[in-house]
Amino acid sequence: MSEQEKGVVQPAVEATENTNEMTMEDVVVQTNEPIISMKKLAAAGVQYGHQMRKWNPKMAKFIYTSDRGIYIVDLKKTVTKIEEAYAKLKEIVNNKGTVLFVGTKKQIQGIIKEEALRSGSFYINTRWLGGTLTNFRTILGRIRYLKDLETQETDGTLALLPKKEANNLRKLKEKLFKNFEGIKEIRGLPKAVFVVDPMVDHNAVAEARKLNIPVFGITDTNCDPDLVDFPIPGNDDAVGSVKLIVQTLADAIVEAKGGAPVVAYTSDDDYLAKLAALKELNKPNENRHPRRDRRYEERPAAPAPAAEPTVKIDAKEE
Repeated sequence: MSEQEKGVVQPAVEATENTNEMTMEDVVVQTNEPIISMKKLAAAGVQYGHQMRKWNPKMAKFIYTSDRGIYIVDLKKTVTKIEEAYAKLKEIVNNKGTVLFVGTKKQIQGIIKEEALRSGSFYINTRWLGGTLTNFRTILGRIRYLKDLETQETDGTLALLPKKEANNLRKLKEKLFKNFEGIKEIRGLPKAVFVVDPMVDHNAVAEARKLNIPVFGITDTNCDPDLVDFPIPGNDDAVGSVKLIVQTLADAIVEAKGGAPVVAYTSDDDYLAKLAALKELNKPNENRHPRRDRRYEERPAAPAPAAEPTVKIDAKEE
């Protein structure tokens, strides 16, 4: 039995005096801690939902209260749903299954790509093409064509074609790469699909459910939780909220593959200290925009205008 299975606390990485040198890998991993806590979720703003006039009655069971016209999600139920999703993803990956992360909203595209690559999963973060799952054989054909174009560009075949034809093929290659970058190495249908916003990427949810693929998703107060198999009530618009939830579920895949989680099992104090250090690290430099800062510098007082010289006009002698 490994030390991680026994619940042995991994040795902590000593924090340096300079907090700017700290990274997310320095977080202490303690397998005897719960997967996620309400304190972490609250720090990331997971509890904030939509305005009360924009809500789905099916989300009433996940709503705790309202504050100034905004619904507040019950974080106790969020913790429970994350634990269920975490356990199910570990089971899928342990059975040699693959996971597809889907999130096409601009503010979360980088998060989806980063966490999918960290966990060794596939991702789609720009646009969901209709038939990606239900017409999977055609998608594989387009991926093969993309690889052929990349090979032709590498070995110089495109350079031998007429200039106009070569430019058109390069543009097509860039378009295909943008759509299939995250699934270029996929070989078969994924065994699980995680969707950040089931309302935005409803086509992905519909195709996965049609093929009986388990769907995991963040359900805000305006979403229908019945659309997904494993709903996680929470804020699906704030970057911090989405990042924490996606990191936690990516940790389930990493742990199933024998890696060390980044967010899961970390104590609250360690996580909040790390969060504060990263915020300090990402604080914008005051000297980054000197031309902009110059507007706020104290300028010397302008000199008083010189008095106009008085001109004496001699009266004409009568």
